[in-house]
Amino acid sequence: MKKTYYYLLLLPGFLFLCVFMLIPIVLTIGSTFFQEGRFTFEGYLHFFKDPYFLKILGTTLEVSIVTTLICIAVGFPVAYYISKQSMKKKGVLLALAIFPLLTSSVVRSFSWMIILGKKGLLNNTLAAIGLIKEPLDILYTPAAMMIGLIHLFLPLIIITLVGVMENIDPDLIKAAESLGAPRFTAFRKVIVPLSIPGLIIGSILVFVGSLTAYTTPALLGGKQRVISTFLYQNAITLNDWYLASVIATIMIAITFIIIGIMNKLANKFNPKE
Repeated sequence: MKKTYYYLLLLPGFLFLCVFMLIPIVLTIGSTFFQEGRFTFEGYLHFFKDPYFLKILGTTLEVSIVTTLICIAVGFPVAYYISKQSMKKKGVLLALAIFPLLTSSVVRSFSWMIILGKKGLLNNTLAAIGLIKEPLDILYTPAAMMIGLIHLFLPLIIITLVGVMENIDPDLIKAAESLGAPRFTAFRKVIVPLSIPGLIIGSILVFVGSLTAYTTPALLGGKQRVISTFLYQNAITLNDWYLASVIATIMIAITFIIIGIMNKLANKFNPKE
């Protein structure tokens, strides 16, 4: 009886997901295999044979991977520092960390446009102190997109890592040090392996978010195309819904592949095994 009651509680949410997410995704993917009433892989063959399309896909993967790696490199020590603070100080630091999430992505992107432009704050400052003679071309490049995406998604990896690290028993570090391990070695051998679950979840969130983000690449990338802006262009501007569906399916496939790889890495480095 209890199980039936629990299933009834799940039913509204399950129906909502099926009607508004699962069914549209299945129909979108299914439509890519049929053109003019016949089964075909022509859309995918056309995509992977076109150098322009492959360049867009390569740029997207480059931006997403570099953004994820930088978020890991910056977020890991920050999360460790926050996790070791008192509850009051931890709350303040977490509030500051997640503050970018409380601001519209459009506002953040326009702020970076002001900073990174040829006559922006960064170039003016570097020119004023004599480090450059000509303005740096940062805006409307993949580098500008990465900067905007790091600003956008860094809080996600910090939050997930703090949640894992604050549950690690500090006595484990003391035990490692008492056995002769230097502090950095104890950190590398104890804290890092135990933080792998949070690191995997945070990395997936950052990578998938960077892969599918539209507003930040559209504003900071300019004419630089990534797969999300390319999808929008084909669906809305060119009204080519078939190619847009192919692009969406490729994005979904990449997402599941990355999640599968990250889960395998999590199982491989799981210290419990």
